[in-house]
Amino acid sequence: MKKNRTIIIFLIKFFATYFILFGIYSLYLHKTQQKGDVFSCSPITKEVAYHVEKVSNLLGYEASVEQHDDELSMKFILNGEYIARIIEGCNSFSIIILFLAFIIAFSGPVKATVLFGIFGSILIYIVNILRIIALSILYNKFPEYQEALHDLLFPAIIYGLVFVLWITWVTFYSHIRKDEYKKAI
Repeated sequence: MKKNRTIIIFLIKFFATYFILFGIYSLYLHKTQQKGDVFSCSPITKEVAYHVEKVSNLLGYEASVEQHDDELSMKFILNGEYIARIIEGCNSFSIIILFLAFIIAFSGPVKATVLFGIFGSILIYIVNILRIIALSILYNKFPEYQEALHDLLFPAIIYGLVFVLWITWVTFYSHIRKDEYKKAI
């Protein structure tokens, strides 16, 4: 039992943190989204859409966003053409929750955990904005590859980033020692 203690503690901390954060986020979505006769995305999803619009415009594209009339999504219009919809799953908050649950489960010093959590979350958010823009541009240029781009390439970018952040956390900041980890396995 001693051998598995590290793994058991990790799993308890991970799932407790994940379900608490996910529960809070779900309540937030329930309170802020509106569906039915009138649709309105959560403020977080709207903010992501507005950041996508602003960065796209800074990059020289003519971009705009608007609330979709028939669903919980924001329409992303690029160069006058409705290219993509930005939904709750595109706002990166579910991924940030997963990221935070991991670094809390593999705890490190409190200051390092807080700072790494903040900066890692900001990095995930920024990369996600750039990912949505790149995806939309590629949708426009290569519409026949939309499914492959959306389902394969672009999840690999965001989850790849999270994986690199996790490895960085465990390697440099976590309290877990490599020898403890090897014993647990």
